[in-house]
Amino acid sequence: MRTRTKTTLGSAVALGLVLGLQGCGSGGEDKTAVATKLVVNSAAAIAQESADSYDDNVNGVISGATLKRWIDDWPANRPAGITGKLVILQVTAGPAGFEYLKPNGTNVFAYLEGGWTQVRSNGVIETIQMVLDGSGVDALLKKYNIDPRNDMIVCAQGAASAANVMTQGRCWYTLRYWGVDKANLALLNGSNQWNGTGGALAGYFQAAASVAPNSGTISVKQLQVDNTQLQATFQDMLKVLPSSDVNQRTDGVFIWDARDAGQFSAGEFLEGGDVTAGNCTSLTAGVPYCAANASFNYMSKFQNNGARQGHPWGAVQLNYINLLDSTKGFSWKPKAALKAYLNGDTDASGFGFTDGSYRLVGTGNAYQPGDTIYGYCETTFRAMITGVATAVVLGLPTRFYDGAMVEWHSLSHIKDRNGSYLLPADSPWRTDVRSFFREASSSALVAPRTVVDAYARSADAIVRADSAYKTGESPLAGRPGGAGGPPNPCGG
Repeated sequence: MRTRTKTTLGSAVALGLVLGLQGCGSGGEDKTAVATKLVVNSAAAIAQESADSYDDNVNGVISGATLKRWIDDWPANRPAGITGKLVILQVTAGPAGFEYLKPNGTNVFAYLEGGWTQVRSNGVIETIQMVLDGSGVDALLKKYNIDPRNDMIVCAQGAASAANVMTQGRCWYTLRYWGVDKANLALLNGSNQWNGTGGALAGYFQAAASVAPNSGTISVKQLQVDNTQLQATFQDMLKVLPSSDVNQRTDGVFIWDARDAGQFSAGEFLEGGDVTAGNCTSLTAGVPYCAANASFNYMSKFQNNGARQGHPWGAVQLNYINLLDSTKGFSWKPKAALKAYLNGDTDASGFGFTDGSYRLVGTGNAYQPGDTIYGYCETTFRAMITGVATAVVLGLPTRFYDGAMVEWHSLSHIKDRNGSYLLPADSPWRTDVRSFFREASSSALVAPRTVVDAYARSADAIVRADSAYKTGESPLAGRPGGAGGPPNPCGG
């Protein structure tokens, strides 16, 4: 079995990989596959910066006005270098009268697709919502007859909701992770109804989606880039964490918790709706965060029957919802507003980044030039909104901790409801020793987790399997999900 060595020089390097398939075929004939060359992109190379106005973008975050021009006359108005179809993938249907963006059935199509995650194992633990594997993405390309080398793909939310913007982000993340070029991928800013009610797309909707032809022939294996650096494993997270719960501004890392302050602090500090509900004792002047009072049930901030709540050391928190304008179809706020947050500034409501002391970091003390952003939430849905803001609008190096806190909190020497420890005390993969946290009030509230190997040599089986899917090489840890050994290079 060969080990695939991946090296990065600057933003990318071409790798020549030759797979010798000996003994395959009849008569014991030796055959050698054609070399597979992949460009391995860094997080910086994957990022792209938006124009100051989303109206001026032809990829990344686009406006309804741009999409209208494309639908009006796609052959005449499609971006330079795009030679194929316009394919719109909506997360959900919009409300009555705004159900689906109108296709023409010739070169413009609009499909309903919201399935962008699956259960996968990283070699240590099985995680409930991870990026689709290669065969899963290939199935979508086949279903909708997408050629990601030539078509323009637009991820749209459909009905207005923060949850739909999250899934819209996962559409972008999945396709970009699997090698779709930034020139071939866009996100429609705002919901169908907002874009159609007095907006550029008024009258551009119909009641039914396009019928999936299930006739595609292109595989992600034909996209000769490796963008797996877009995903950070918990192994990667452990490597970049500081030695204490302090935001280090000189370490080249910016760890962004996209959840609310209550989850970040395990119920010690609260914000927003919690404040107005009277759960806090007092507010610091001008700062919309407060210490929870003694009667507050911190377990209300737990999700997925987790063993604990809190955050990795060194993380800073800004709730994802601050990046969206709910009055405008849950569209992303203007680029300038997003940039101000990353600078450590506060908005008109006083919200900005806070650190482990639950205090605002202050202007100039958030993102530092050259930092790589590591974003997460509970399942890296909310972090898709923050990640699109940084990777697609601001052009900053961004990696998504896809396993997120549902995985992170499970990697603990804490008992579940069956009385078993999730991880043994001597497992090298315990994250509780590198976190601020509060345990669940009772082990009866902690769900068991599927631990594949508490002593695994590595925790990057998903990334290695995905890289190997493109080259045909066997990942060292076998197939993701722990289902048997490495694939047979001769087929079958």
